[in-house]
Amino acid sequence: MVFVKSQKSNAYFKRFQVKYKRRRQGKTDYRARIRLINQDKNKYNTPKYRFVVRFSNTDITCQILSASIAGDHVLAAAYAHELPRYGLEVGLTNYAAAYCTGLLLSRRVLKTLEMDQEYEGNVEATGEDYSVEPAESRRPFRALLDVGLLRTTTGNRVFGALKGALDGGLDIPHSEKRFAGFSKDNKQLNSEIHRNYIYGGHIASYMRTLIEDEPEKYQSHFSEYIKKGIEADDMEELYKKVHAAIRADPTPKKSEKQPPKEHKRFNLKKLTYEERKAKLIERLNALNAAAGNDEDDEDDE
Repeated sequence: MVFVKSQKSNAYFKRFQVKYKRRRQGKTDYRARIRLINQDKNKYNTPKYRFVVRFSNTDITCQILSASIAGDHVLAAAYAHELPRYGLEVGLTNYAAAYCTGLLLSRRVLKTLEMDQEYEGNVEATGEDYSVEPAESRRPFRALLDVGLLRTTTGNRVFGALKGALDGGLDIPHSEKRFAGFSKDNKQLNSEIHRNYIYGGHIASYMRTLIEDEPEKYQSHFSEYIKKGIEADDMEELYKKVHAAIRADPTPKKSEKQPPKEHKRFNLKKLTYEERKAKLIERLNALNAAAGNDEDDEDDE
C-alpha cells in the first residue's frame, strides 16, 4: 500500500473555527458589513444608518437600519407591494418601481423625523445627479448604501432605488457612474436615458417592439398591463402621478386584516388530569354496558 501523507491532521481539526452562520448560508458578506457598521469611538452610541435594498421575484424591500449588539434596528421601511396604493398596480420589480420604492422610503423617514418640509429633495426627476444641500437648522439625514451580495453593475435596479432616495431628500454618498445611462467612453451620465428609465420609457419601448414584431408574446408578457388598460404612451404620465401621490402621503397604512377569531389546531388538545379521569370512567361505563347487553342476549337464546 502506498503511503499517503495526511493533509489535515488531528491538530488541524482541533483548531478549526466554524464561520458565522449567515456566512455558511451564503447570506451575508461580513467583510462589507463590518465596514458599513463600524462607528467612530468618539461618536459613542450614535447609530450609523444604512440604506438597505433587497430584491425578490415579486417585491422590492428598502429599509433604513442601524446595527446594535442585540441586532439590526429598523427605523423605517418601504416595499414595492405598497405601490398599488399610490396608483402603480403592475410592474412592481423594475427600475422605475425601484425608484418609487426608494422615494417612498426617503419621504417616509423624513416625515417620521419631521424633516420633510425642510428637505423636499428633487421634486421633478430629470435624470441628472442630485445631492441634497444642508439647511441652516438641521443637517440632512445621512445613510450608507447597503446592496448585500448584489453585483453592482451599471444600470442595476438597486441604483434606481438609490436615485429615488436621493431625490426624496436623503444624503447618501454615491457616484453617478452606476446610474442607467452612464457611458464608459465619454465618462458622462446621459440624463435623458436615465430619465427614460425612471419614467418606465424602456418598458414602453419594449411594449411597442413586441406589438409590432410578436403580438402573441405581447399578449402574454404584458397581460396585466392590458387588463389594467395601461399602454406604452401612458407610462410616463402614470409614474408622474405615482411620484406625486407618494410625496402627498408617504405614511404607512395599518393592515386592515382581521386577526383570526379561532386559533387553528393541527394536533389534539392536551387534557387535564380530571378530564382524562372522566374520559376513562366514561369508556369503562360504555364497555360495561356493552358487556351487560351481550349477556342479556345470550340468556334470551
